[in-house]
Amino acid sequence: MPRLETARLLLRRWQMRDVDDLFEYARHPEVGPSAAWMPHPNRQYSLQMLAGVFMEEDTRWAIEHKELRKVIGAISLHDDAKRTAPNTLSLGYSLSHDFWGQGLMSEAAPVVVAYGFEQLCLDLISCYHFEGNERSRRIIEKCGFTFEGILRHCNRVGEKIHHDYCYSMTREEYFTRRSQDRQTARP
Repeated sequence: MPRLETARLLLRRWQMRDVDDLFEYARHPEVGPSAAWMPHPNRQYSLQMLAGVFMEEDTRWAIEHKELRKVIGAISLHDDAKRTAPNTLSLGYSLSHDFWGQGLMSEAAPVVVAYGFEQLCLDLISCYHFEGNERSRRIIEKCGFTFEGILRHCNRVGEKIHHDYCYSMTREEYFTRRSQDRQTARP
C-alpha cells in the first residue's frame, strides 16, 4: 500500500498505535452516522475495527494531519456492494468533526481517485452520500463525479433509514477531466 501525500495530509497504512486517534474522532455522534456506521462506543470497539477492518485492506488509508502528527480520518477504495461489475471500487471517507469545513477531504479525495485510476487502472469509481449531507456532496462534485440518482430506502444506521445519493466516475471521464485541467493550468 503506497503512502499518498498532499500539502497538509499524509495518507498511510493504519497502525495499531492509531487506536486512540480513531476512537477520538469515531465516537463523535455526527461522524459515523454520516458515513453509514454507528459511533464507536468505546476504545475496545475502535481497537476491534482497527485490527479487523482497517488494517486488513490495502486501499484503506489513515488520514494523518502532517502538522499535528495525528490521525484525523479515514479514506478508502473498497468493494461497492451495489455493483458487481469487475474493476470497480467505491470511494468512502470519514473525518474528525473537529476538522470539518477546512477543505481537508477535498484535498485527500482527489489523490485517492487519481491512485484508483492511474495505479489500480480501475474502470469506475462510485461514491455515495446520504440525503442532507451537503459537505459530502460538495466533495464528490469537486472531484468530478457524475450524479446517477437516488437509491431510496437503502441504508440503515441505527434506527434511521437513509436514501443513498449515487455518483460515479469512469476511467475515461477521469482522464478527460485531468487533460482539461492541465490545459487550463497552462499559462
